[in-house]
Amino acid sequence: MSLDDKAKKLGIDIEDYTASTTLAPATKIGNTIYVSGHVSAGYKGKLGTDLTVEQGQEAARVCAVQLLQAAYTITGTLNNLRLRKLLGAVNSAPDFTEQHLVINGASQLFWDLYDGELHARSALGFVSLPLGFAVEIEAIFEIVE
Repeated sequence: MSLDDKAKKLGIDIEDYTASTTLAPATKIGNTIYVSGHVSAGYKGKLGTDLTVEQGQEAARVCAVQLLQAAYTITGTLNNLRLRKLLGAVNSAPDFTEQHLVINGASQLFWDLYDGELHARSALGFVSLPLGFAVEIEAIFEIVE
């Protein structure tokens, strides 16, 4: 099954993306696609006070879908893309230490899409994120021929 088809099977509409009019959602340099940070639309607040880890994982999955959609705007397909790196930022209460579990929401989607293929990942806690969003994630994909 192609990755495009697999994404659809996972409930992801890779074409349903509204690009910013002021920023590039992604850029291609050689065989690498750098996807800008995407925020957790529909999820605002701090993990550890306003949101649970489970809600944070849902927010991270929202970001992951947007990352795929942004990469798709560059290539027109997911079939030749491999995720190489994620950087996840979590809007965290001062004593919240489960950022890694929150970003698992994004990693799980990629794990499912890529049949368990691993990627490098960082999960960091921040005192705040733009406009109060719960999660922001950026990605690096490789185009493989």
